Amino acid sequence: MHLTASTVAVTKTNDIKIPNPVLHFSHLFNAYSKYFNKYSGRHGALFERPFDRKEITDKEYFKTLVIYIHNNPVHHKFTDHAMDYPWSSYLTCISVKPTHLQRDTVMGWFDNEANFKAIHNKADDFNDLEQWLVF
Repeated sequence: MHLTASTVAVTKTNDIKIPNPVLHFSHLFNAYSKYFNKYSGRHGALFERPFDRKEITDKEYFKTLVIYIHNNPVHHKFTDHAMDYPWSSYLTCISVKPTHLQRDTVMGWFDNEANFKAIHNKADDFNDLEQWLVF
Protein backbone atom coordinates (compact mmCIF):
# COMPACT_ATOMS: atom_id res chain seq x y z
CA MET A 1 0.00 0.00 0.00
CA HIS A 2 1.33 3.41 -0.98
CA LEU A 3 0.81 6.23 1.52
CA THR A 4 0.65 9.81 0.36
CA ALA A 5 0.85 13.01 2.37
CA SER A 6 -2.93 13.26 2.29
CA THR A 7 -3.40 9.82 3.85
CA VAL A 8 -1.07 10.18 6.80
CA ALA A 9 -1.64 12.38 9.80
CA VAL A 10 1.83 13.93 9.68
CA THR A 11 3.72 15.30 6.68
CA LYS A 12 7.45 15.95 6.55
CA THR A 13 8.87 19.22 5.31
CA ASN A 14 12.63 19.55 5.47
CA ASP A 15 12.74 16.80 8.12
CA ILE A 16 10.21 18.68 10.26
CA LYS A 17 6.98 16.84 10.97
CA ILE A 18 3.93 19.05 10.46
CA PRO A 19 0.78 17.63 12.05
CA ASN A 20 -2.45 17.62 10.08
CA PRO A 21 -5.20 18.18 12.67
CA VAL A 22 -7.97 17.45 10.15
CA LEU A 23 -6.70 13.93 9.69
CA HIS A 24 -6.12 13.45 13.42
CA PHE A 25 -9.73 14.40 14.17
CA SER A 26 -10.97 12.31 11.26
CA HIS A 27 -9.19 9.25 12.66
CA LEU A 28 -10.51 9.99 16.16
CA PHE A 29 -14.13 10.37 15.05
CA ASN A 30 -13.97 7.34 12.76
CA ALA A 31 -12.53 5.15 15.50
CA TYR A 32 -15.08 6.40 18.02
CA SER A 33 -17.97 5.83 15.59
CA LYS A 34 -16.84 2.27 14.89
CA TYR A 35 -16.49 1.56 18.62
CA PHE A 36 -19.86 3.09 19.51
CA ASN A 37 -21.69 1.32 16.67
CA LYS A 38 -20.17 -2.03 17.62
CA TYR A 39 -20.87 -1.46 21.34
CA SER A 40 -24.48 -0.40 20.66
CA GLY A 41 -25.20 -2.99 17.98
CA ARG A 42 -26.00 -0.31 15.45
CA HIS A 43 -24.60 0.85 12.11
CA GLY A 44 -24.50 3.97 10.02
CA ALA A 45 -23.44 7.55 10.56
CA LEU A 46 -23.04 8.55 14.18
CA PHE A 47 -22.46 12.27 13.70
CA GLU A 48 -24.57 14.80 11.85
CA ARG A 49 -24.15 15.08 8.13
CA PRO A 50 -21.94 17.89 6.80
CA PHE A 51 -23.58 21.27 6.51
CA ASP A 52 -24.96 22.41 3.19
CA ARG A 53 -23.69 25.55 1.55
CA LYS A 54 -25.79 28.50 0.59
CA GLU A 55 -24.48 31.27 -1.61
CA ILE A 56 -24.66 34.69 -0.02
CA THR A 57 -25.73 37.18 -2.65
CA ASP A 58 -27.33 39.87 -0.51
CA LYS A 59 -25.51 42.34 1.74
CA GLU A 60 -28.34 42.38 4.31
CA TYR A 61 -28.36 38.59 4.47
CA PHE A 62 -24.60 38.58 5.05
CA LYS A 63 -24.87 41.17 7.82
CA THR A 64 -27.60 39.08 9.44
CA LEU A 65 -25.37 36.01 9.31
CA VAL A 66 -22.54 37.89 11.00
CA ILE A 67 -24.90 39.01 13.77
CA TYR A 68 -26.38 35.52 14.10
CA ILE A 69 -22.95 33.86 14.34
CA HIS A 70 -21.66 36.36 16.89
CA ASN A 71 -24.81 36.03 19.01
CA ASN A 72 -25.15 32.25 18.77
CA PRO A 73 -23.25 31.71 22.08
CA VAL A 74 -25.64 34.18 23.72
CA HIS A 75 -28.67 32.37 22.28
CA HIS A 76 -27.40 29.05 23.63
CA LYS A 77 -26.64 30.65 27.01
CA PHE A 78 -22.87 30.10 26.95
CA THR A 79 -22.48 33.78 27.76
CA ASP A 80 -24.57 36.91 28.29
CA HIS A 81 -23.01 38.98 25.51
CA ALA A 82 -21.11 38.26 22.29
CA MET A 83 -18.20 40.28 23.67
CA ASP A 84 -17.75 37.75 26.48
CA TYR A 85 -17.25 34.79 24.11
CA PRO A 86 -13.55 34.66 23.16
CA TRP A 87 -13.87 32.12 20.31
CA SER A 88 -15.81 34.26 17.88
CA SER A 89 -14.62 37.02 15.59
CA TYR A 90 -16.66 39.66 17.46
CA LEU A 91 -13.72 40.69 19.64
CA THR A 92 -11.41 40.72 16.63
CA CYS A 93 -13.83 43.03 14.83
CA ILE A 94 -13.78 45.63 17.61
CA SER A 95 -10.13 45.21 18.58
CA VAL A 96 -7.22 47.40 17.46
CA LYS A 97 -4.75 44.51 17.46
CA PRO A 98 -3.30 43.39 14.09
CA THR A 99 -5.35 40.68 12.38
CA HIS A 100 -5.89 38.94 9.05
CA LEU A 101 -9.60 39.75 9.35
CA GLN A 102 -10.59 42.57 7.03
CA ARG A 103 -11.90 44.62 9.93
CA ASP A 104 -12.48 47.82 7.95
CA THR A 105 -14.57 45.95 5.40
CA VAL A 106 -16.70 44.34 8.11
CA MET A 107 -17.20 47.66 9.89
CA GLY A 108 -18.13 49.21 6.52
CA TRP A 109 -21.07 46.78 6.25
CA PHE A 110 -22.36 48.18 9.55
CA ASP A 111 -21.33 51.79 8.74
CA ASN A 112 -19.11 52.13 11.83
CA GLU A 113 -18.04 50.40 15.04
CA ALA A 114 -20.71 52.07 17.16
CA ASN A 115 -23.47 50.81 14.84
CA PHE A 116 -21.83 47.34 14.76
CA LYS A 117 -21.99 47.17 18.56
CA ALA A 118 -25.52 48.61 18.75
CA ILE A 119 -26.91 46.11 16.22
CA HIS A 120 -25.25 43.23 18.07
CA ASN A 121 -26.63 44.48 21.41
CA LYS A 122 -30.22 44.57 20.16
CA ALA A 123 -30.03 41.19 18.39
CA ASP A 124 -32.04 39.39 21.02
CA ASP A 125 -34.88 38.05 18.89
CA PHE A 126 -33.25 34.95 17.47
CA ASN A 127 -36.45 33.83 15.77
CA ASP A 128 -36.16 36.85 13.48
CA LEU A 129 -32.53 36.02 12.77
CA GLU A 130 -33.27 32.35 12.11
CA GLN A 131 -35.84 33.22 9.42
CA TRP A 132 -32.90 34.35 7.28
CA LEU A 133 -31.11 31.04 7.65
CA VAL A 134 -33.58 28.78 5.83
CA PHE A 135 -31.71 26.33 3.67
